[in-house]
Amino acid sequence: MSGTLVTQGSNSTAIQITSFDQLQRFAQIASKSGMVPTQYINKPDAVFIAVQMGSELGLAPLQSLQNIAVINGRPSIWGDALLGLVKASAVCDDVIESIEGDGDNMVAICVAKRKGKSPVTSRFSVQDAKSAGLWGKTGPWKQYPSRMLQMRARGFALRDAFPDVLRGLITAEEAQDIPSESIRSEDTTPERAPAKQIQAPVDYIKIFSGRLDKCVHASGVDHEWSIWESTIQKAEEAGRPIAPEIQSTVFDMIGDKRSEFSEQVAEEQIEEVVA
Repeated sequence: MSGTLVTQGSNSTAIQITSFDQLQRFAQIASKSGMVPTQYINKPDAVFIAVQMGSELGLAPLQSLQNIAVINGRPSIWGDALLGLVKASAVCDDVIESIEGDGDNMVAICVAKRKGKSPVTSRFSVQDAKSAGLWGKTGPWKQYPSRMLQMRARGFALRDAFPDVLRGLITAEEAQDIPSESIRSEDTTPERAPAKQIQAPVDYIKIFSGRLDKCVHASGVDHEWSIWESTIQKAEEAGRPIAPEIQSTVFDMIGDKRSEFSEQVAEEQIEEVVA
């Protein structure tokens, strides 16, 4: 995969999504198609975020769904795709990986060479994995230990050498080992109520109406979309799912607000042409 990853610029036949509404419609269709990874089935909001993140990296929509993983609400990218993106970049000179030693002395090494810069070398050993509580952990760490060491060394080296290319993404392999993040102050989902405690319903429409009124840029509206998606997920996990009609209403509010900015930009462009 790492040698054949194709970005949007080199694949003119890829689906071109140029607006919020187009992306929203694509997410709905893709999530119901049966042709996407399990994590995206019937989850159009997750598809939306993954495709948006992939587009910032230069990936076509369907490539984004194959290579971007949303883990604990955080977009990440599979290690092979991470390497492919870096090698496809014009600023990459070379990436050299190796495994030294065996048993408890095994260490993975990744040397990332950026054009015109000193090489960045990252090492991740069995001892590092033990210190992090990863060695022998059920799952990939137990089944493919050398591979997981390689992914950690790769992730650290490439993020240090090519932060502009990767836009802050971490490997999905690393994201899987991070405990679920605690609820942030900006999260609008209340904590699970204790047994037998009666809790007043949350007026999500009123809350997000107020939040959207404060948005002064399109990027702020996109941020509210991400927060609403996270709110829905955490409400589901807390055993208090948000009614579909409320979900739809808030999504429509966000879409309408985003359209306002799109229309504003179009009007400004017309004024500039007329002037």
